Amino acid sequence: MDLEQFKENNKTSYLYDMYQKLLKDEAELLDMVNSDPEMADMSKEDLANIATQKEEILKQMQEIVDADKVEEEFPNEIILEVRAGAGGEEASLFAEELAHMYRIYAENRGWAVSVVDESHSSSGGYKEASFEIRGKDVYRDLKQETGVHRVQRVPATEKMGRVHTSTASVAILPVKKHTTLIIPPADLEMEFSRSGGAGGQNVNKVETAVRLIHKPTGIDVRSTAERSQLKNREKALSILTAKLELLRDQEEAAKYSANRKDQIGTADRSEKIRTYNILQDRITDHRIGKSWHNIHTIFEGEMQGIVDAFKEAEVVA
Repeated sequence: MDLEQFKENNKTSYLYDMYQKLLKDEAELLDMVNSDPEMADMSKEDLANIATQKEEILKQMQEIVDADKVEEEFPNEIILEVRAGAGGEEASLFAEELAHMYRIYAENRGWAVSVVDESHSSSGGYKEASFEIRGKDVYRDLKQETGVHRVQRVPATEKMGRVHTSTASVAILPVKKHTTLIIPPADLEMEFSRSGGAGGQNVNKVETAVRLIHKPTGIDVRSTAERSQLKNREKALSILTAKLELLRDQEEAAKYSANRKDQIGTADRSEKIRTYNILQDRITDHRIGKSWHNIHTIFEGEMQGIVDAFKEAEVVA
């Protein structure tokens, strides 16, 4: 077993030190027994206790390292982005409904939710919005939501009763604690502005809002919710890193894998994944061919059935 991994991990380093002390105590006892065989019986119980403690500490260290590996694959922090697509104001209202659904679901799960940035349309819906969500299994349970969501319904403003189709895109970005991605400062362009409040009012007179542009890819992110420019810059950089990591992972996956199991729950943001048919009270996910009813209840955060269906699909795939 590689003990160095426990020494270098700040979560296990203190246990590693305890383990090394036990090794030293064990070595001293064995030296004493070797020099005086009559001490063997007296030392037997102490050596057995040391062996038990060593085994327990090794088990604890391995469990911590294994848990870190799981969290690296399925982080307990995500950035959830919702953006209105085709359909004008109706699309922005749909984007807001999706954001509401995810926020209520997250709060019901006991996850922490905070706004990173939001841009409203004239109807009060979302042009786009991003949220930070933290909690156990958050990425594992929501990763399948990435993609284009489509709603079919008769808008309140439609006098002829015609069904309109609108779309909104969702992106689930895992935020990893450890990253090997390095972004050269020369690749970044940074803009500052005032954080806006309701009705276009400025909530402060200092330019705390931050927009980062990654020049090689054109990806840009905004953070406006924090009260200081420094914190918004840190948040924006964290989101940009998550986006670039996801882009890198998707490019690698496209090269080496066409396995359906790898594709479930990791759809591209441009792929149409789900239709919400209001008139028929039916939600259909096109990837797993499954439907659910009681749309209004699901829009109020009761989407555990969808989450569970994807877990089952991953097991079967």
